Amino acid sequence: MSAPSMTLFQHPASPFVRKVLVLLHETGQQDRVALETVQVTPISPVPALNEGNPVGKIPALRLADGNVLHDSRVILDYFDHQHVGNPLIPRDGSARWRRLTLASMADAVMDAAVLMRYETALRPADKQWDSWLQEQRNKIRRALAELERDAIAELACHFDIASISVACALGYVDFRHPGLQWRSSNPKLAAWYAEVSQRPSMLATQPPA
Repeated sequence: MSAPSMTLFQHPASPFVRKVLVLLHETGQQDRVALETVQVTPISPVPALNEGNPVGKIPALRLADGNVLHDSRVILDYFDHQHVGNPLIPRDGSARWRRLTLASMADAVMDAAVLMRYETALRPADKQWDSWLQEQRNKIRRALAELERDAIAELACHFDIASISVACALGYVDFRHPGLQWRSSNPKLAAWYAEVSQRPSMLATQPPA
C-alpha cells in the first residue's frame, strides 16, 4: 500500500470534517489521506493550518503538490471527482441543485450548533447572549422541521451529499446539544437517522465520547 499523498487537517469533533471522512469511506478513498489533528477555535489559530489557508478553516486538504483546498464543500467536490463509482454530488440538472440545497440546509444546522458551542464553551457565562443562543436553536428547529416535512423520501433514496450532510448535522446536534431533543418533534427524521447512523462510514467517524 502506498503512503497517503494528501494531508487532511481535521478535528474529530467537527461535523464539517466528518462529512469529508464519511465521503472518503463511502468511496473507498480513506487510505489516500493522512489525518493531521489540530485543535483550533476562533481565538486560538494554528500556524501550520494557516499556511495556504489564511482563515484557518477546518477541514483543509493539502494536496500532493502543496496546494491547499479549504471549506468542506470544496473538498467534498474534489474527492467526488476522484473515484470511479456513481457521483455523490449530481453533476448537473435539477437533482444537483436540490441535493446541494438540502446539503446547505444541513450545513446551516451545523453552523448554528457550532456557534452555540462556542458561545457556551468559550464565552464567560455573564457575557453569553441568551436571545442570540435561542435564535440559533430556532434555526436548527426550523431546518429539521423542513426536512421532516419535505425531504425524508429524498434523503432515504440515496446516501449522497445531502444525506451525508444531514446525518452529520444530526450527529453533531446529538453530540453537543442533546438538550434540544429533536427526535420528539421529527419522528420520521429520527427513524431515518437511526438507520443511516449504523452505516460503516458513520460508525467509523463518530465524534469522540
